[in-house]
Amino acid sequence: MRKVSTILILCLIAGWLAGCSSDGGKKLTSRGKVAYAKQPRRYLRVPMDFAYSPQYSFPSGARSIDDALYAFAPAAVDQLKPYFRKAGVNYPPSEIVLIAIKDEKKMELWGRSNGKFKLIRPYNVKAASGMRGPKLRQGDRQVPEGIYHISRLNPNSNYHLSMKVDYPNDFDLEHAEYDGRSNLGGDIFIHGKNVSAGCLAMGDAAIEELFVLAAHVGTENIKVIIAPSDPRQRPLDSSLPSLPEWTPELYQRITREIFAVTQAKPPIKLAHSSPFHPLYRAAN
Repeated sequence: MRKVSTILILCLIAGWLAGCSSDGGKKLTSRGKVAYAKQPRRYLRVPMDFAYSPQYSFPSGARSIDDALYAFAPAAVDQLKPYFRKAGVNYPPSEIVLIAIKDEKKMELWGRSNGKFKLIRPYNVKAASGMRGPKLRQGDRQVPEGIYHISRLNPNSNYHLSMKVDYPNDFDLEHAEYDGRSNLGGDIFIHGKNVSAGCLAMGDAAIEELFVLAAHVGTENIKVIIAPSDPRQRPLDSSLPSLPEWTPELYQRITREIFAVTQAKPPIKLAHSSPFHPLYRAAN
């Protein structure tokens, strides 16, 4: 028994000495001060489908954009790079344009690193409330229509991740003043999940890709075009009596912008159902 106690004491002393000799990642400088060795930050290898599971969730309101990129960038970039490679566009591109088509619930990602914009890939919009026509006031549940930019990225969205659209823009404000309208509303986002009250809900996997891409490209290099329907298939219809009198001007602007980005030509005849549109075939 006495021999066993002696052995235990010797083991404890040896362990203590080993612990003292370990610097735990610290180094002594020439002046005897402790310098901590910098460890490279490693991205979490989180599979796309499980990136929002509880084990990878963050306390509400606590994560930064860097935190979100730390968790979601590796899988998102792995998903995106083959599309960019196939389109012949470098990742990350210098600019991107998101074209949302309300009646088809589609969003196209266009990018360029030099030269012309190329279609990178289409996404399905999981939910978009409202109907044809621009957003006019707070609470009308309309997805806006027009040419917008991303004003900020929100890593603490109630809908996983989100990107704020800069509605109302100058065009919206100018025409609201002309109409005598106020309280135009705001807080229009492109976000995850599959519910919408005037926003574009993309689902969690898609918003992870778009959020990471937006962070890598820079919000100042992103344009968002939201159209009621696809002007490459048929002219935008502004004849509905419920639409404001300035809608033709808005639809002309949207049409010009989409044609400029996509290098499309005005349609000669009505296209068939959208899944067979050559743009979508090209991205498969």
